[in-house]
Amino acid sequence: MKPYITFVILLVNYTFYAQVTLNADGPGDTYELITSVLAPGNKPIEAPGFSINDCDNHSSFDGTHITEAFDKELNDHVFKFFIHLKEDNDRCKKFDRQRNEIKSYDKSPDNLKGVKGETVIYQWKFKIDKKFQVSKKFTHLHQLKAVGGSEKNMPLITLTARKGNPDKLELRYASNLDQTTLATVNLNALRGNWIEAIETVKYGENGVYKIILTNLQTGDELLNYSDNTIRMWKTDADFVRPKWGIYRSLKHPLDLRDEEVLFANFKVTEIQ
Repeated sequence: MKPYITFVILLVNYTFYAQVTLNADGPGDTYELITSVLAPGNKPIEAPGFSINDCDNHSSFDGTHITEAFDKELNDHVFKFFIHLKEDNDRCKKFDRQRNEIKSYDKSPDNLKGVKGETVIYQWKFKIDKKFQVSKKFTHLHQLKAVGGSEKNMPLITLTARKGNPDKLELRYASNLDQTTLATVNLNALRGNWIEAIETVKYGENGVYKIILTNLQTGDELLNYSDNTIRMWKTDADFVRPKWGIYRSLKHPLDLRDEEVLFANFKVTEIQ
């Protein structure tokens, strides 16, 4: 197992580029691989059972909640995120929801923390099952969230799937503590397909936000949203960090089932 960390320095108009990549490399040592990239020697994984005092009941589940497998469609190894309806919760702290996510945080390298004035490009691929089921409340797949400050508990950006007629993927935004929906896409356009996400952020009070979701098989753009005059910051925040995985409400358990969400080819490019 080897850490996939790449630093690229290009002298173009005195601009500095720092890039971090996280790629699956085959079964085994998955948590070690993720940790080595996102927060070496620390705990960037928020997964059920990721502690000695595991309060989850997993007598029927033999394995970690994030594994690696070879995907024939991508012709590459990918990460598999598991979530179990009856057994899993949110880190043994909250039991009305469940979480299996990876993140950067205060123990992460500086080039995984978004600060004022920086432009950061987040890229990744993900795939939900053809029969993926979602909550009426929330089923988050990605967040940009502040660390520090009075608004840290409300994510800046969220990609969440929500049950409806039809089910949708929502792009949610909160400039402070009030959240709104910026754009939606029919969830059937994502189900069973590999999707590439490219998210560009200029952090600051007068920021920039852009995200494009593309079906990798057809090349069709499923979502293309941009705003060049948007607050991309939180009051008194230390920095903003990304999260990926599955984090969902259990308020309506009859709507849900056990799920496996696939992720691949994470890349964070910091431009200063």
